[in-house]
Amino acid sequence: MKIKKNGSTELKIRDIAQPIADELGLAIWDVQYVKEGAEWYLRVFIDKEDGIDLDDCEAMTRPLNEKLDELDPIKDSYILEVGSAGLERELVRESHFDACTGLDVRVHLIIAADGVKDYVGTLEGYDKEKVRITVEGELKEIPLSEISYIKLYEEYDFD
Repeated sequence: MKIKKNGSTELKIRDIAQPIADELGLAIWDVQYVKEGAEWYLRVFIDKEDGIDLDDCEAMTRPLNEKLDELDPIKDSYILEVGSAGLERELVRESHFDACTGLDVRVHLIIAADGVKDYVGTLEGYDKEKVRITVEGELKEIPLSEISYIKLYEEYDFD
């Protein structure tokens, strides 16, 4: 795993989307511009304190789509998707790690270490080479090169 930086397209889109999100009381969690198969996708993940619903996605999509049509910052054809970052959102950017320090995360390893492939613990910190999490009272430092993904962890009670 590598902590991602925003590309120039993603930074442009974030700059365009941020005032719209601010006006709607939303936060932008991430912007991704990715190619999947023959299609390009522009994904804007939004968040707010009490959670995102379909109305929030629609409220963000309409003015963002209009602004993108007006400014035309991406010359290629793409599909715009606006959605929630989700409860168990993936941490991929420095800002994500900063915002989630002190919260519970699931660290999924590429290859099991000592028979363990997943650690659930509290995110204590990170740097460009490793993350630090506390698992059952023990501080673990896990190299980023050994990590498949890190996501916020939400324990569900199905009773």
